[in-house]
This record gives sequence, C-alpha cells and structure tokens, in this order.
Amino acid sequence: MRATATEVKNNLGRYLRFIEYEDVIITSHGKDIAILSKYVDDTIHVEEETAIYKTGKWVSYEEFLILTRESDERYELIDGQLYVMDSPLFPHQNALLNIVGEMCNWFKGKKCFPVVAPFDVTLIKNKNNICVIQPDILVICDKETINEKGKYKGTPTLVVEILSKSSKGKDMVTKLNLYAETGVKEYWIVDTDLKQITLYSFENCLMDKHTIYTEGEIKSEFFDALSLNLSDIFV
Repeated sequence: MRATATEVKNNLGRYLRFIEYEDVIITSHGKDIAILSKYVDDTIHVEEETAIYKTGKWVSYEEFLILTRESDERYELIDGQLYVMDSPLFPHQNALLNIVGEMCNWFKGKKCFPVVAPFDVTLIKNKNNICVIQPDILVICDKETINEKGKYKGTPTLVVEILSKSSKGKDMVTKLNLYAETGVKEYWIVDTDLKQITLYSFENCLMDKHTIYTEGEIKSEFFDALSLNLSDIFV
C-alpha cells in the first residue's frame, strides 16, 4: 500500500492498523521516501496453516474497501477478520475449469448463470457486519443486484469452494456458517485430494441436509436435473 506523507500524518492511527496486514510505503511529491512496517519480535515464532491476519481488532467494511483499493493483494473479510487469498495450484484450477465448463453448458439460456473468481461478493449479516468474499464459483439468479459499476451485492443461489491447504478450515467451517446465515441455498465443497464433493443445502438459513459424493454424479438439490460426473471433474 502507498500513502502520501500528509495522509499518514493526518491519519496515523488508521495506517498503524493497516500495517498489521502489509507495509505502507510513504510517498512525497510522487517519490517513495519511507516504509511504515509492523515490528516483529524474532524471539516469538507462530506457525499458522491458514492464511489469516489476526489483528485482535474488528476490521470494518469501510476499512476493507480502503485497504483493497490501495493494495495489490486479494483479501476476504468475514466477521471483521481479514483473510489473504493465496494463488491456487493446478489441481484446484483443473477442477474449477471442469466444473465451470459443465455449469456453463447447463445454465446456457437460463435465468441463472455461473461466475468465477476473482469476483467480490458482498454478504450482509447486519449493518455492522458486512462480509466480502471471493468464492471459486457462484451461481447468480438475482442479476438485478449487480449495479452499474459491475459490483454484486446480492445472494448467490449456489456456491462452490475448492479446498486448498491454506483455506481448508475457512471453507469447511467459517464459510459454511456464513453461507447458511446469509441465505445461500446450496454449497459444494470440492476436495481434490480425496476426489470428493460435499454438498450442503440450506433452508430458512439453516442446514437442511448434506451429502458426500465420492463417485458417480453429484446432483444439485436446488437446481433440478443439474448433475456433474465426478470422473469429469477430477481428471
């Protein structure tokens, strides 16, 4: 992130919070002059498998917008907590392309349509808890909620997340709860290591049922006749 010396001087408290996430390069007259960075105690080592920034403070939706506007990194905001988005590996991308290809064919000519990441989805739990996530695949049926700037603030009908080492806990627990609470109808968790897909369906913001598919076809609970063969996904 870059900020002018004047901006840092006038908003030091805000930028001291931002350095929890990344360094702030201070500029003056268009030139880089200094770096504001977080102090790290080398005597303490903490290892985390998930790519998460734990600040101990609630990050607001407004702060998230400022951070992402001024940063090259990709972030998600869930329940006031920031998550950094890692670059996906080949098995992840291979499964994603195979699923999207099948879905594009099935939804062609229908009201609903699939969209792939990176694409921000703004989910509102309440006025003080606005979350922003980037699902691997989402199916939109409320196109009217996409504004003139191409921003989507609706509720996806179906969401697909493909597991990776850094996102496994977030996808299987944090996002599962988020999607249930915000009105998503169906959630697929794709595990490329086990070559299986877990399908969760929600009713009235509560989990209705879940099914684990390890072979044959995965069949949507919400979209009648939507099915994908696992052998076409994990190839």
